[in-house]
Amino acid sequence: MTQTAGAPSRSVLRDTSFLRLWSGTTASGLATWALPFVLGLAVLDRSLSAAGLGLVLATRTAGFLVAVPVGGVLADRYSRRKVVWWSGLAATVGSPLIALGLGRSLALMAVAAAVVGAGQGACRPAFQALTAEVVDEPRRQQANAAQTFAVRVTTLVAPALTALAATVVDTGALMLATGVLWLLAAVVPPWTTTHAPSPARTRARFVTEFADGVREARRHPWLLAGLGALTAVIATGYSATGVLLPLVSRDRYDTEAVLAAALTAYTAGALAGALIVARWRPRAQGWVALAGLACYGFAPLSLLLPVHPAVVVAAYVLAGVGIELFNVPWFTATQREVAPDKLARVSSLDFLLSYGLAPVGLALIAPALDAFGAPAVLGACALVCFLAPAAAALVPSSRRFSVREP
Repeated sequence: MTQTAGAPSRSVLRDTSFLRLWSGTTASGLATWALPFVLGLAVLDRSLSAAGLGLVLATRTAGFLVAVPVGGVLADRYSRRKVVWWSGLAATVGSPLIALGLGRSLALMAVAAAVVGAGQGACRPAFQALTAEVVDEPRRQQANAAQTFAVRVTTLVAPALTALAATVVDTGALMLATGVLWLLAAVVPPWTTTHAPSPARTRARFVTEFADGVREARRHPWLLAGLGALTAVIATGYSATGVLLPLVSRDRYDTEAVLAAALTAYTAGALAGALIVARWRPRAQGWVALAGLACYGFAPLSLLLPVHPAVVVAAYVLAGVGIELFNVPWFTATQREVAPDKLARVSSLDFLLSYGLAPVGLALIAPALDAFGAPAVLGACALVCFLAPAAAALVPSSRRFSVREP
């Protein structure tokens, strides 16, 4: 349960309820990351084709995008904890079905992946809102930093651990392991009674309720501006570097080491950023966060210029630090400023736009490369990454991520 306003503040890492929530979100994050990696191993052992891999990942993304707004509405309409429970169970059931279809039925794998994606999408806004229920406001930034730190550690060490496990068990068993992780995500988080939706809201139509969430988001100009900047950076910078970093590593530097070093540097930078922002409370927190988001522009810029590989690695470290300087205050401000009974819907809008448009960016990168060439694409993407957060910072309430006076 959340502490009362007069209760003494202690480290969130000593709070049993938060540690249970942290364990559940970490398990869901690990399961989310593991699926494409395990399916990639299936391609290597020829139990899945490259085209099959693309189809399965596409249906997972489709399930995610459909379920995110639904999950946001349900998490505000009913108990957030119940939404986590049912979405986690859906992903738990879907994971072994993917394993069952491996090498047998691509159609079964695609449908099961959509179910897993739906579970993933529905739990995201519920977890965001549940954090606001479990953790009191003064400690939420530390809580969000701890959660993102766990995600970054996972992406840093999990590939080696998964590859090691693949030498002992087959990919089907690894897929079943992701189902166990989703079960933990469903079972482990604490049950709360803080959120009590009104009976009137439960009778409203879905579209009406989601529109209420959109109207709530529009009450916060800093939120719309920051979300626009985040969406622009992900759709351009993330997409360009995701496609072009392997090509630059191969063609310019003639080695895959630059690719591996840059990705590792990004994660290491994000870990450092999470540690910094767990304690740092700058007065103009919104401007600092947006400046951190703009730092991602150095990644495509380093790929554009003929620089030493160390410069590329340094650029990715800076991008990793910056993204967490943005993410943690962004989540914390949303949990603080948005009306509690609309928090899940606003969070679902955040995930729907920022992550939902990422596949569009990826799809457009290849045609853009053919039409304009890599230098023009990288230059344009770097420019967007710098200018979009700068434009968001011009919105007055963006200075502190708040419309309220200090």
